[in-house]
Amino acid sequence: MGIMGFLRERMGKILAFFIGFALLAFIVGEVARSGGSFFRDDRDMLGEVNGEKVSYVDFQKKADQNAQQFKQQSGQQGALSPQIMGYVQETTWNQEISQLILKKEVDKVGIVVGQDETDQMVHGNNPNPQIVQAFGDPKTGQLDRAKYDNFLRNLNNSKADDPLRKQWSDFIIQMIENKVSEKYSALITNGLYVNSLEAKDDYDAKNKLVNFKYVSLDYTSVPDNKITVTDADYQDYYGEHKAEFKNAQELRTFDYVSFNAAPSKDDTAAIKKQADKLAVDFKASTNDSLFVQINAETKAPLAYQHKGKLDPKTDSVMFSSANGTVYGPYLSNGSYKIAKLVDAHTEPDSVKARHILIDASTIGIDKAKAKADSLKKLLQTGKSFADLANMNSTDKGSAAKGGDLGTFGRGVMVGPFEDAVFSGKKGDLKIVVTQFGVHLIEIEDQKGSSKVAKVAIVDVPLKASSATQTIVYSKAQAFLGNLTKDNFDDLAKKDGLVKKTAADVNGVASTVLGIESAREIVRWAYAAEAGDFSDKVYISGDQYVIAHLVQIKPKGILSLDVVKKQIEQAVKNKVKAKFLTDKFNLALAGASTLDQVAQKVNGKVTPIQNMVFANPIIPGSSAEYKVLGTVFGSKPNKISKAVEGQQAVYVFDVDSFVNPAPLTNAVREKQQLGQALEQRAGSQLFDALKDKANVKDYRAKFL
Repeated sequence: MGIMGFLRERMGKILAFFIGFALLAFIVGEVARSGGSFFRDDRDMLGEVNGEKVSYVDFQKKADQNAQQFKQQSGQQGALSPQIMGYVQETTWNQEISQLILKKEVDKVGIVVGQDETDQMVHGNNPNPQIVQAFGDPKTGQLDRAKYDNFLRNLNNSKADDPLRKQWSDFIIQMIENKVSEKYSALITNGLYVNSLEAKDDYDAKNKLVNFKYVSLDYTSVPDNKITVTDADYQDYYGEHKAEFKNAQELRTFDYVSFNAAPSKDDTAAIKKQADKLAVDFKASTNDSLFVQINAETKAPLAYQHKGKLDPKTDSVMFSSANGTVYGPYLSNGSYKIAKLVDAHTEPDSVKARHILIDASTIGIDKAKAKADSLKKLLQTGKSFADLANMNSTDKGSAAKGGDLGTFGRGVMVGPFEDAVFSGKKGDLKIVVTQFGVHLIEIEDQKGSSKVAKVAIVDVPLKASSATQTIVYSKAQAFLGNLTKDNFDDLAKKDGLVKKTAADVNGVASTVLGIESAREIVRWAYAAEAGDFSDKVYISGDQYVIAHLVQIKPKGILSLDVVKKQIEQAVKNKVKAKFLTDKFNLALAGASTLDQVAQKVNGKVTPIQNMVFANPIIPGSSAEYKVLGTVFGSKPNKISKAVEGQQAVYVFDVDSFVNPAPLTNAVREKQQLGQALEQRAGSQLFDALKDKANVKDYRAKFL
């Protein structure tokens, strides 16, 4: 993909960026982070995989590179948001540990991709699908061999320091790594097998029907104050479900209160006054782009937009006003905004163009312009654009296609390039300078027609004054100073503060419930002990936050004390189930019909028709696996014993079973089961390898 390919697919490449990570990570899917002790002697150790160190310095370099690439591809200026930066770091971490895990596994089994195999993927009759996609004929979907060969020739003839050589080398490495991953995955999936008995069981589960009727007593019918839950009840439930409480990573829960330092009425009035003055100056400005850069909080570049793409408050005004019109100040998304119509005109909806890019970084703008002018004169004498692009363009991706950029609309190219092709006419040759160099552009075609507007916007955010911030900060400091071991809740209530809970926060969380920029406070939580208060007032936007660490959930099987509140309702239901089972047992004594049982427990008989084992959801209730399993294992016309379900205790009577036609050919069933098994294997394999690899994660103390 060349430079202009990036311009054309700027936002799409962001997605490709993260998909590329997933490919390198061997198996697509979210990798759960592991917890671990932070008392390490090696201060540079971000984590371990099978005892192999993950260096913080190396990790941070890669994360910074990935963050920079994201910013370049998205066109974002300034620092990334905590959410995006957290995602970049998480993806980088997943890439690091997955490569280490995979390397060990493939080395163990001896998987390699030889030179002949690599040559086949690059030069063979069936090259890598990404090569076909990049150099394929859109009409046929087949590789355009001429374009591809031309690209390879240009690559071989390029200078040793040409960035394209590095890009191609990185692609080959990624292609080989992906092939290794495919081979390893194939080793696993090819070993999976579904036998005929499994196919028959699955066929019966999906097709055998049962007709039955039941009486149920819901757990909600027993008030909590009518039962007594003992420590033994908790211990019994915990023992039966202990495996469910395995914690993949350390988690921490903290309560917090926040003092709101939002702008006061006086602050808002002062900011409005400032915006009013800016509106007057903006109207008189003769350099709107410079005015935005100097005065706006969000220094967005000026670009033409179609109707419907602007802020709703300005859209209708800007598309029905004269150039120079100023609208505002108006309040929008926490800022006063002033909009000025720089220009509005009618232009094509889409343009088909091709270009020759001349790199000005080595020869300078003037020489690059002169070269572009010389090429333009050659084109005017009848020289082939495609030939000149192949020989001269530094955008090798489009050069291999004769400079073709395809058809595109507004918003996918950089501003100067777009302005040139949308303001010209079919057949024009234009020379344009952008941050990528000097472009010689030919407008091949234009389609459609609609109005666009270039609107300059200055925003003045509503921020609290220093006086307001000082007052609120002082209140927060006073609260922190008055805290004792047991008075957090009482003090919050006394001060009229709402206590919030950030539950099960992992060590690298960048945001938590109600706190957008939470890294600093999460880092504190992972250095604190249960019961500690935050060591200072933490600031997140307009919030001044004080926290209380209430729980630490270590990695591994959680203790009963940690999960006791979590399982409270389930334990109560178990106790209620015993009570309701006893009630049913009394009703079953001497009863010969289900109606008699229902009458004794003051319940009703509910009929169920044509239920299958594979979908055990009782209408009006939830999935009742144990109940339906018991139903399908029962004989008709016999009242069952009481069966404890998820939502209630049941007694049932099977009317009849309807058996499906005999399974004469199990091939299709085996294929379907096999496909499902392969899909599960693909998603579960890496988790299994990760557990076996003993991944240790110390990121909470670094990031």
